[in-house]
Amino acid sequence: MKFEQFVGRVVCVFALAIGVPAGAQAHLATSPVADAASNTSWEYGALLQGGVGLQDRTDYSFLLVGGHAGKILTPEIGTGLFKGNVEYAVEVFPFWQSYTPKFQRLACPTGATVAAQCSNPYTVGGTYTGASITPIMVRWNFTHGRRLMPWVQAAGGVVWTNHKYPAVGNLNAGDPTQTGPQANTSVWNFTPQGGAGVHYFVKPRRSIDFSANAVHVSSASLGDKNPGVNVSLQMSIGYSWWK
Repeated sequence: MKFEQFVGRVVCVFALAIGVPAGAQAHLATSPVADAASNTSWEYGALLQGGVGLQDRTDYSFLLVGGHAGKILTPEIGTGLFKGNVEYAVEVFPFWQSYTPKFQRLACPTGATVAAQCSNPYTVGGTYTGASITPIMVRWNFTHGRRLMPWVQAAGGVVWTNHKYPAVGNLNAGDPTQTGPQANTSVWNFTPQGGAGVHYFVKPRRSIDFSANAVHVSSASLGDKNPGVNVSLQMSIGYSWWK
């Protein structure tokens, strides 16, 4: 009997003696990424996400807490660096906040030209609290690595806020686009987005997740006005279980 065969048999006997099943032995010999790509169907994760507005919204910021559920739809496709699979996912953020500047505005009836015809000035803006769901998320997982699984995605969702978001208005009674009856936005906004990230497998079927997403916020004119947030950059960190 060769030495390698002898060692192999000793290892097998030892594994059986301590109760390690054969599937676990194979599991240990497989890279975590390959195992997740070929032997799992679902991904569940917890997420913390935050970011800032860009362009004309650099004084806006965001904080979200929620979860991710994904279903692997395909076997691995392709070869080399671009080998991967398709995942469909949903993300839910029951805690969604946006921090915006505060300012004052008037509410004026149609035809008003002076402040005396309007309400007293009142404060708008500040912190908006709501909830968000992203029910359409298509992700390509790159599965060529051993512990790192990068991905890119496109997604679309909706967010509800406790006040019409974002705030508009000023103190010019003669500007009905900002102080008139039609100067409001909406509590419902859509969040088309795209991004990239990576899963780092700390052990089989467990990963720490990092991502960067460009998120657009728009009411699609559900309200009288649709200033929205043209683009925000939002970063997330999470932890996933692969089943």
